[in-house]
Amino acid sequence: MQNGNDHGPLGHSVDYDTSYNPGLLFPIARQHGRAQLGIGDALPFQGFDIWNAYEISWLDLSGKPCVAWGEFRFPAASAAIVESKSFKLYLNSLNQERFASVADVQETVRRDLGAVLGPGVDARLRLPDSWRLCPIVEPDGLCLDALPVTIERYQPAPELLRTVSAQVVSRTMFSRLLRSRCPVTGQPDWGTVQIAYTGPEIDAAGLLAYIVSFRQHQDFHEHCVERMFVDLTTRCAPRQLSVYARYLRRGGLDINPYRSTGDETPANPRWFQQ
Repeated sequence: MQNGNDHGPLGHSVDYDTSYNPGLLFPIARQHGRAQLGIGDALPFQGFDIWNAYEISWLDLSGKPCVAWGEFRFPAASAAIVESKSFKLYLNSLNQERFASVADVQETVRRDLGAVLGPGVDARLRLPDSWRLCPIVEPDGLCLDALPVTIERYQPAPELLRTVSAQVVSRTMFSRLLRSRCPVTGQPDWGTVQIAYTGPEIDAAGLLAYIVSFRQHQDFHEHCVERMFVDLTTRCAPRQLSVYARYLRRGGLDINPYRSTGDETPANPRWFQQ
């Protein structure tokens, strides 16, 4: 398994393989990013990374192309993430492969991902006749984006987080102003983040400024969300907490990390920014 300094094909020019090739999948160990946050083997959260892939195609037994939208769930407890460009290259290697059914494709992808990332990976392919059942929706909660704040920090600044009351409240808030950057190419990654908590009341303006402080931060989506979770836990001591970021798709993939103190299974809505 590769460490955080080796990013596989990301940032490199590569040829697209026209033959099915599970060897294209490239794992990156989570622990490199987590060590920077002081996270060891005992994780302070549970959750999943939900990936949606919109460029999936293969051939049926008569040679006719089929298309599908893929939903993939990777447990936060898995030792590695899959590098996104390698995943796209792998999915494209299916394009000229013949399969007897969508179930065969689904099981092939699940098996190949599991071999690289370990147990608990889920893969579901949805054919076009079900796409209408997946509407675009607004996130739940209060949008923070209209709050008047002065922004001076564009690298993660946990000192912006503070509580304003010891009274225990339950709040759900979100912002569309999340932007981070790819750790290899430096390209911007745009997202919406939703934070739900029960605990001492968190200063909303400080939370918004903190979210914006990721604007020049270079890291993977998953590690950005884990940093937010750790910072909120350390600075605000909530009794319950979830952080859910849904990023704009790039290269036919969107990546949506969810971290929580609970064991709930997150839904996979499509928010407007996606």
